Amino acid sequence: MIATDRRGMAGMPGSDRSGNDKYTLEDASADSMLKLIIFGPPSAGKGTQAQRLSKEYGLPQVSTGDLLREAVAKKTPLGVKIKSYLDTGRLGPDDLIVQLIKERVSKPDCAKGYLLDGFPRTMGQATELDKMTDIDLVLNIVVDHESLVERAVGRRICMKCNSVYNVTSNPPKKAGVCDKCGSELIQRDDDKEATVRNRLKVYQEQTAPLIEHFRKKGNIVDIDGSKGIEGVYSQMTAAIEKVRK
Repeated sequence: MIATDRRGMAGMPGSDRSGNDKYTLEDASADSMLKLIIFGPPSAGKGTQAQRLSKEYGLPQVSTGDLLREAVAKKTPLGVKIKSYLDTGRLGPDDLIVQLIKERVSKPDCAKGYLLDGFPRTMGQATELDKMTDIDLVLNIVVDHESLVERAVGRRICMKCNSVYNVTSNPPKKAGVCDKCGSELIQRDDDKEATVRNRLKVYQEQTAPLIEHFRKKGNIVDIDGSKGIEGVYSQMTAAIEKVRK
């Protein structure tokens, strides 16, 4: 069955998958709760796919990157602390990131599930997540790192509605202008080449071991990130429908 919270993070009790019985994808079923993770290296297209899946399944997209950038823009105490990390492509301290996620998923719109985008990124974060809840499915996008650098450099973001474009693979109808709201599109500092390469290095060193962590849990599916936006989306929805049966 689809897992529920062990500590009531979404308001429901549940069981612990950390015992001797190995959790498999077939253990999930169509229940009122669905908790997903989109996993993969920076610039692998997690944000684009998360937006589509969020709309398709009615799940709030909980994006670590968006939450951090919002905190920086508003100059909150957390934002001030985290800005130096974002500017150089480093991961923020685990305790700050976990605090941010806990606050977000405790909100009412997450009561029936959510989609985590960019969390966890370290084993410390994964350990805290295991304590908080059970995840039904991890969608792991796999793609060549050089392709990711090219993809990131071409990414443009609407700061008003958070729509994501790419000047090569998914350009707006009018260059530099959001199709949805007409606002200006920008290139974020953390999408510039030097920063992206550093983020990929950090990912390889600190985050890649998480793949093995989820493989041991039996709730991860690899997604071929070279298949384009529609191909990746089709793989993801097929995997999600499998766990909902």
